[in-house]
Amino acid sequence: MTNAADLHPDRIPGYHDGPFAQRPELLDQRLFWYGHLYSCAQGNAGRLLWGTDYAWADHRNFQRRLWERGDWPAFTIPLATGHRLHVVYRTIEGEAGVDYLLHHPNWDQSDLIARDDGHFMGPGLSWKELVAAADNALPGGTTTDPHAHLLLLLPALGDSTIPEQAVHRLAAALSARLGVEAPQPLAAALLESQGPSGPAHWATAHGSVRINDGRYSFRNPANDFALADDRLARVSAAMTP
Repeated sequence: MTNAADLHPDRIPGYHDGPFAQRPELLDQRLFWYGHLYSCAQGNAGRLLWGTDYAWADHRNFQRRLWERGDWPAFTIPLATGHRLHVVYRTIEGEAGVDYLLHHPNWDQSDLIARDDGHFMGPGLSWKELVAAADNALPGGTTTDPHAHLLLLLPALGDSTIPEQAVHRLAAALSARLGVEAPQPLAAALLESQGPSGPAHWATAHGSVRINDGRYSFRNPANDFALADDRLARVSAAMTP
């Protein structure tokens, strides 16, 4: 049986102590999503996302309030394997950022798979892994909405092999959550640039371990800071589509 504390943790083993707070109400606010996708909107994607009449004053005020909170907004996505993906807003003054962590109740330590801040680390997810997690409608997480899941995880994406239908999938999420009037070209631009990490090539090692060649990825065993081999294997097993 799944313990609610596992899905809405007071602590995440091997990570900061928080304090964490599930904030589902943020997912219904367009200004939250504009800020969350900020690092993904490079070049043409940024021009399409922001446009010429974006309310920058409202954006700055919203972001200031978000990052000055006393708690750490957290969003949990339960996976079919019994694992949980946690997207945590680390509201530490001078060290703020968004962390993407994978955990299982039986693990004594969570695995940080991506980090979106001034020192971006990633990618942490392939497109197939991201979609499999987004489509998981298991109860007990912050939301069961696949559009919210998809956008929450998008900054952790880096994949050089994106299927054609991915544009339509992302466009639907952008339309549903941001109310974008022309979501198709924005989705195409976002998937072309793929934010801070850019596209990465994914491969399979040792039969079943999914790794990539991202220069700043924890899932690239060639990097000195990569997850240990056993942890790379358990992340792959947890994220298997």
